[in-house]
Amino acid sequence: MDALFDQQLSDAVRSLNAQSDPIHTLQRLVDLAPDFFEECDHVGVSLVERHAIRTPAASSERLRMLDEAQYALREGPCREAIRSESTVIVGDLATDPRWPRWGSAMVRELGVRASLSFRLFTSADHTWGALNLYSRTPRAFDADDVAHGQAIAAVAAVVLARTIEDEHLLRALGTRAEIGQATGMLMERFDLSAEAAFEVLRRISSHENTKVRDVASEIVRTKRVPVRDPGARRGQGPRRDEGPDADPR
Repeated sequence: MDALFDQQLSDAVRSLNAQSDPIHTLQRLVDLAPDFFEECDHVGVSLVERHAIRTPAASSERLRMLDEAQYALREGPCREAIRSESTVIVGDLATDPRWPRWGSAMVRELGVRASLSFRLFTSADHTWGALNLYSRTPRAFDADDVAHGQAIAAVAAVVLARTIEDEHLLRALGTRAEIGQATGMLMERFDLSAEAAFEVLRRISSHENTKVRDVASEIVRTKRVPVRDPGARRGQGPRRDEGPDADPR
């Protein structure tokens, strides 16, 4: 890889790392990727979420929709890059027999003929998604493009993993703080120990079939207990015959 590519890659890493959250990281990757390839006309980035795959960032809305069509049709190079081959190259979608429905839609609606898809992964057992490059020129991508794309995908996966993990951490910290606030409010209002107050949250969560964090959020937001806990006794939280603001003593 030449010095120009190395410099471009270094600049791209710094730019990606400066983004505030995963969606901005993905969109920045979409904006930067064409600079590395002579014949790249469209870019999409797919993300694995639980048991589903979606394309939250793309160079156009139509491309995003067609990119996501791969998952509904159960065919396409992005889907294959995520599920089996870490790099998938397509010389000409007009003649490639592997994905006839999706390939014909790309040719017909966007004039796309060639594509490169790279799995975004940081370990063999954890895939974050895929970087997908598209060109209107048949056989647009050569061996150097493949090598460059693999390097870009590798560093992008590391940065993406960091932003996703940071976001999860911030959410977890926020949830923990809110649960702590709600527990403290129950302790003060109903003269409970910390353990008993959290048990009230847990019982309400079970009774209402919602998450503890959502119960805590409602208590903090409204300053009221969301339900009358039918299993509670004095010293354990609000009783059935008490309003949310009743004095338990």
